[in-house]
Amino acid sequence: MLSGCDAVLFDPKGPIGESEKSLILTATYMMLVVVIPVIFMTLWFAWRYRDTKQSKATYTPNWAHSTKIEVVVWGIPCLIILSLGILTWKSTHELDPRAEIKNGGEPVEVQVVSMDWKWLFIYPEQGIATINELAMPVDRQVRFHITSDTVMNSFFVPQLGSQIYAMAGMENRLHLIGDEVGIYDGISASYSGAGFADMDFKAHVMSEDDFDAWIEKARGSSKVLDDAGWKELQKDSEDVAPTFYGQVKPHLYEQIMAPYMDGMELGMSDEQMEHMKKGGMHHGNVEHGMSDHDAYAHAEPAMATEE
Repeated sequence: MLSGCDAVLFDPKGPIGESEKSLILTATYMMLVVVIPVIFMTLWFAWRYRDTKQSKATYTPNWAHSTKIEVVVWGIPCLIILSLGILTWKSTHELDPRAEIKNGGEPVEVQVVSMDWKWLFIYPEQGIATINELAMPVDRQVRFHITSDTVMNSFFVPQLGSQIYAMAGMENRLHLIGDEVGIYDGISASYSGAGFADMDFKAHVMSEDDFDAWIEKARGSSKVLDDAGWKELQKDSEDVAPTFYGQVKPHLYEQIMAPYMDGMELGMSDEQMEHMKKGGMHHGNVEHGMSDHDAYAHAEPAMATEE
């Protein structure tokens, strides 16, 4: 019955996934300190105090209290809860998804957009974009900027770690690193409609040379992700094959977020915001005397916060 299950969470391929695996196992072992004795005593009590002439249990109908038992049944669970609380508090800060990974190298910037029903990955520094295919160099961290152009979703590469939400008009940030070359499954971990089941992608962890070659392959695509391309991409589609875009309109990621935000949140004037919402940020920058670099600096999206 379990032949279709794949315990990918227990086969991590990066330090974040390894830490999360350790946290899961530690918490489970601590809880089993209570669970296993309770299961054993339930069976043992049922046998020892069974209604039979051969029973050797002492008959004490007026028994009502034992301090020793009270100390055990309350003290041990309280200590476990205290330990779990300390462990959770420490791990929550150590595994902060927005914090850079120590010794992770210079981050590769990737902008992620959840759509119906596909994932868009924009590499702003390389000027390319892909659908349902992610690439990252081995032993080098990737900084993901994650948003949605539709309903709330959840971005997750189980073997690399850290599931995190994608929400329209807001940005979540995530740092991941792969320490072993391979191809890993990425999924949508939050139900989002009819095409949810096929809203997955492949995460390729490769050498630096292979990563550079992958970028050049993407740049060789004749497809252009401009305003027209984006309008076409917004149409609902299911089970979408990996697609490469050799050119991407500057600041498309910020343009995607703009309709859900106001000018104050993006640090722009109302007029600049209108240009952005209409898909004309690049031209608007020129009209308002702003360079692309300046516009990008003023277009810091609102950060999502997770409880």
